[in-house]
Amino acid sequence: MTAITETPLRYWQPAVITYPEALPVSARHAEISAAIRQYQAIIVCGATGSGKTTQLPKICLDAGRGQLGRIACTQPRRIAARTVASRVAQELGTRVGEGVGYKVRFSDQVRGDSVIKVLTDGMLLAETTGNRDLREYDTIIIDEAHERSLNIDFLLGYLRQLMARRPELKIIITSATIDADRFSRHFNNAPVIEVSGRTYPVEIRYRPILAPERLEDGQKARETDEERVTQAILDATDELVRLGEGDILVFLPGEREIRDTAEALRKHHPPHTEILPLFARLSVKEQERIFQPTNARRIVLATNVAETSLTVPGIRYVIDPGYARILRYSARNKVDQLLTEPVSQASANQRSGRCGRVAAGVVSACTLSRSTRRDQPIPIRKSCVLRWLG
Repeated sequence: MTAITETPLRYWQPAVITYPEALPVSARHAEISAAIRQYQAIIVCGATGSGKTTQLPKICLDAGRGQLGRIACTQPRRIAARTVASRVAQELGTRVGEGVGYKVRFSDQVRGDSVIKVLTDGMLLAETTGNRDLREYDTIIIDEAHERSLNIDFLLGYLRQLMARRPELKIIITSATIDADRFSRHFNNAPVIEVSGRTYPVEIRYRPILAPERLEDGQKARETDEERVTQAILDATDELVRLGEGDILVFLPGEREIRDTAEALRKHHPPHTEILPLFARLSVKEQERIFQPTNARRIVLATNVAETSLTVPGIRYVIDPGYARILRYSARNKVDQLLTEPVSQASANQRSGRCGRVAAGVVSACTLSRSTRRDQPIPIRKSCVLRWLG
């Protein structure tokens, strides 16, 4: 095995690296930088909103990484990779495609001198087929490791084996909701650095959605769970509008549910409200609309692309039905299938992190239940959750 030798600087380097004081991770950047220099692998965990995703690549540059190879930062989704690259480039005073680039399916915005490369975990896994030792990189950041997709699990096992072949390679595992001790043991008892988030307390309330057979006299029975959940979203939106100003983020499983709910909201909701879809198949121009300021109240209907890394500005309220469309392999049919399933506890916690960022919040759960009692414990995985800030 040939070790990497000292070569002249090939990659772009920023003149000055600064850290936003409002982000909790900024106060720990010196400690994280020292750990990167000392250890081959570290685990960084902290609440949603602490700034891990955008600040860790900059901390790696501060620690002297990016001299003999690029700094790779993986994201689970294409839209997250694009937005993270744009934000990091802006903070470093460069443009996307120059010092900071991104690589996703059908789009490669990385130049020869790009020092930070944000890419999806699937793209990094695909690169292992042509470069088994990943010599292009001297630092690899696996972000949102809590999702534990097939790609992420393969990368975690692959990087553990790669550590022995490349002792100079630095590996950083980060997420808001991971079992830090198990990840630490997997990477040979790597040190764990916890970063406190900037979220505020959130109160949780439950409101069951009555099953059709238990509806009161005079009420129209709804035929399907989808219709009942849609009605619950409409009722939750009405309640949020009465609370005061603020944009609303609604999590939905897929594109079809987004279009159906958008149509129902347009028929139901008062004027001066802008309804914006957000899913991976949208064009970049359509996706950029959610980052543009407006005077109207906005209701953003999103899949789980808004669950991690991507922060939709201006959101004060969140409605979460608790479901997502997840890619599963069918051993019987020998094909991949998109199935609508209850989200994991880690994903539910990530969605909770979309609120409680600027003030104390409240969570009201509208739950599919056959009981008329509103005070009984209800499983969160079958809930239509309404989260808002007071």
